[in-house]
Parts: sequence; structure tokens; C-alpha cells
Amino acid sequence: MIQHHLRVHRSDEHLAREGQLAWQLARVATDPVEVEPEVVDMIINRVIDNAAVAAASLTRRPVSSARAQALSHPVSTGGDGATVFGPDFTRRVSPEWAAWANGVAVRELDFHDTFLAAEYSHPGDNIPPIVAVAQHVGSTGADVVRGIATGYEIQIDLAKAISLHRHKIDHVAHLGPSAAAGIGTLLGLDQETIAQAIAQALHTTTATRQSRKGEISTWKAHAPAFAGKMAVEAVDRAMRGETSPSPIYEGEDGVIAWLLDGPDASYDVPLPGAGEPKRAILDSFTKEHSAEYQAQAWIDLARKLHGEHPGLFARRPAQERPVDGPTVDRIVLHTSHHTHYVIGSGANDPQKYDPTASRETLDHSIPYIVAVALQDGAWHHVDSYSPERAGRPDTVDLWQRITTAEDPEWTRRYHSLDPTEQAFGGRIEITLSDGSTIVDEIAVADAHPLGARPFARADYVHKFRTLAAGVLDEAEIERFLALAERLPELDADEVRQLTIQASAGVLASAPHPAGLF
Repeated sequence: MIQHHLRVHRSDEHLAREGQLAWQLARVATDPVEVEPEVVDMIINRVIDNAAVAAASLTRRPVSSARAQALSHPVSTGGDGATVFGPDFTRRVSPEWAAWANGVAVRELDFHDTFLAAEYSHPGDNIPPIVAVAQHVGSTGADVVRGIATGYEIQIDLAKAISLHRHKIDHVAHLGPSAAAGIGTLLGLDQETIAQAIAQALHTTTATRQSRKGEISTWKAHAPAFAGKMAVEAVDRAMRGETSPSPIYEGEDGVIAWLLDGPDASYDVPLPGAGEPKRAILDSFTKEHSAEYQAQAWIDLARKLHGEHPGLFARRPAQERPVDGPTVDRIVLHTSHHTHYVIGSGANDPQKYDPTASRETLDHSIPYIVAVALQDGAWHHVDSYSPERAGRPDTVDLWQRITTAEDPEWTRRYHSLDPTEQAFGGRIEITLSDGSTIVDEIAVADAHPLGARPFARADYVHKFRTLAAGVLDEAEIERFLALAERLPELDADEVRQLTIQASAGVLASAPHPAGLF
């Protein structure tokens, strides 16, 4: 890897394009280096993973809304259009709208892959816009693999170096550039065109983190889909010879100077050197549970404690029913800065303790998630978030007793770039009514590459079969898996079939919100 040094430049310094980050990202995108077999296998895994979580969300209102918008935009000129998850794959729409609809379906349940460093990311969000463009223009599976490898590389490299959340900028500001770069690789565009598309995509996808604060709305799933849609449009614009704000990162009125660390800021962005394989996808990891990634390890620890202390956590409050033995007095989760301040009690969001809060809010409440997992010893992408489950009196009682606290050592491990010590969990201290304590800890989720049960191909396939059950016909499940596992060998017609078709009647039962289109 090389380190690209990045700082703000005054306009009169005339920063050459070779020194601009957008140009260097485009260099990575145009490097014809082969995709290594290990990376190809992981790309296939993540294509399956995306389809799994999309299948599980097809009848949810935000996904139905985005799908209806997309289906209102017929195939545009210049290609054959792209497919939308759910309908028959012969029905196609304009590619930017397919990226939109499929991006929402993939993100709705917050259940696909993740990478965490200086910034947070879900690099699987690169896949919908890249596949949509591939279907529209008739790319092969090998082209798709190359494009996805670039998308993951760029987003993860940016996330390693540049924090967005520290300045309350949403993490999709790294996704717009990475998706534009991945599409550029897919299409074999030149460095100048890709650099212009990257700059435009960044310029249009910088937004605040209010989408993930307080009462979290359905925009949480739409935000990355919007970034993917903007990336498609940015590439189209750049291909027509149009230029973009420059230098977008380094300019004195650019992103770094005014949205991030200010005019005196500097960063070192790790990028592959010429001829160096794009391997960043191997640093990312998927989810076994439908919840914010920082909750994954805590769910696994809670499942363990549930089994070790049967009946302790599901008891009714003492004022409702007498109980034998000690009860839970309080629980403190000692964890990283991010977990404490974003999804923990350090956020100071009363909504994180509100039984009537939205699913999106509960997904970002580690006190709620730990309470339910301690009581149930399991986690379900629908049942664990239902209003009935959130409102159970014993759950509310336990939930209110759980707080978080930042521990400097867990924060240090969270930000470590050494995968052997990087951690996304923490230490739980449970104080009982008799003064005794239960203390345990976990560093990474069971499904993490260094966890108790690392996810492999069989686990991705199992996740797909489980989430697609009752949504897709068995024959459709098998058809998609057979296609996805041959991804590098697919011809253009087969790439156009790289989608999922819902069983008869499934979409009819989904909401049908009306809008402008």
C-alpha cells in the first residue's frame, strides 16, 4: 500500500491533479490488476448476502415505496435497463432507479456487511449501483467482479483514514465516490472521466448524520441508495465530458476545509500501489443478526449469558410478581466511544429508551438490544423489533436498567488497524439485588473472521435460504444461488438475471404507497 497525503490547499497553490485524492482514487479504479481468487469468492459471498437481506425486506413499506418509484421510470436510452428486486427479471427500469430501489432493499434491515475504522461503512452498498449499470450496458460477470472489487477498495480505504461522523457528516459521503469508481472500473473508463465522476458523486452525497440521530426515520435505508443513484448519474455526466468541483477534497472551500477537520487538516489515505491487488473486501465482515454492527458481539454475549443464567433476565418487576433469589439491579456495558455515544446511553437520546420508538431507532439502541437478547437468548430480524416485544413490561424494566460507559481500552481496540486486536464489543457488569455481580466480555461477534464461528460460504447460503423462505419459491432460491456462485463466468444475459423474483402474491400483500410518479 502507498499513503496518499491529503491536506487543504489554497486556490493560489494550484494543486496539480496528480496530487488530488479524486485523481488517485481514479488511478486505483483504472489499474487493470487481476482480482485474486480469495477476493472473488468473498465478492460472491456478499452478492448472496445482499440478496438475502433484500428478500427479507421486500414487503416492508420503505422498500415498497422505493420499488414503486423505480418502476415508474422505464428503461432509459443507451442500454437495456436494469432489474429491481421482487418483480420478474424481464421487467426493467432505468439503471439509476434500479440502484435506488435495490439499495433500499439491501439496507432496510441493516443486516449486510460492515467495515469500521476512522469511519463506519456498509461496503455492500456498492453492489446495487454497479450491478444496475452492468445490466443496463450488457457487462459480463467478470466485469462486475472487477467493479465490485474497486468499490469495496475505495470505500474501505477512505473509511480507514477519514472520519466523517466526528463532524456529523453521514458515512455515505464515502460511498458516492466508491460507487462511482466501481462503475468506472466496470465500464473501463479512463482516469480523467472517473476522477470527474468521483468528485461529482462526493459533492452530491455529503449530508448530516441527523438521519441516524434521535427518532431515526426510514431515510436511514434510503441514504446509501441515494448515494448509489447519485454515483450512476455522476458517471453519466462525466462520460459526456462534463467536469466537477475541483479539487473537491483539498480545495479551500472544499469538503475537508468546511465539512471535516478544517483548513489545517491532513490525512494519510492508504491506497493500493500500481499493480497491487484490491483486497480491502477481506477486511470487512457481515452480520449474523439484524442490528447495528456494534450490537453483533453484544447479542452473542447476551445469548451466552441467557443460557448460563436461565430465568434471571425474563422475570417480571418485583412490584408485579414476587420472585425467588436475586434480581437484576443494573447493567453497565463498558465499551468503545462509538458504541457509547452513537447507540448507547452516551447519545443522550431519550428515544433509545422509548418502547414506542421506531424500528430504526431500536436498531440503534444497544440497551434495548441487550435487554431483548438477554431475555430471549436469540435475535430475530422481525420479531425482536415488534411493538409487542418492545413494550413488554419486563423488557422495559430491564431495558431501563442498562447503561453504557466508554472504556478507553475498548475505544483503542475499536480503532486499531491490527485485525488481531480490533474489537467491537466490551465488558458487561451485571449487579444483582443482593450485591453480587456477573462480569463477562466479548471482543468480536461470533460470525467475525476471528470470532467463535466465522462466516463461510455455507453460512451465507444458509442466511439466504433462511431469509428468502416464504418470500421466494424454492426454485427461485436455487436459480439465484447457482447464478451467483458462477458470477465470474456469467455472460451479459446471465448478469441481467442476477436478481430475485418474489413468489406469486408476495408483492401484492406489500404496501402500495402512492406518490408523484
